[in-house]
Amino acid sequence: MPVLLDPEDTETRALHDYADFTGKHVLEIGCGDGRLTWRYADRAACVVAIDPVADDIALALEDCPAGLRHQIEFCVARLEDLDFPPEKFDLALLSWSL
Repeated sequence: MPVLLDPEDTETRALHDYADFTGKHVLEIGCGDGRLTWRYADRAACVVAIDPVADDIALALEDCPAGLRHQIEFCVARLEDLDFPPEKFDLALLSWSL
């Protein structure tokens, strides 16, 4: 039997209670395989999702729902390696990445 992450959508509800992603430019730090990204990206204007682990980014790219591919840019990167101006993003999200 597969393990279901957040079968009651508790994490998803908490995420949307915390922030309104509607029309926002989002930086997701430590996106891993995208499991959290799929829960909000449909509302965002665009998402830059980064993770330093290339295998995780490869999984995220492979599993990315077709309807979200135009909104999400996955990058193998660490935050300190990015060269984006801070004003490029409305929101930054960090989850399970310490």
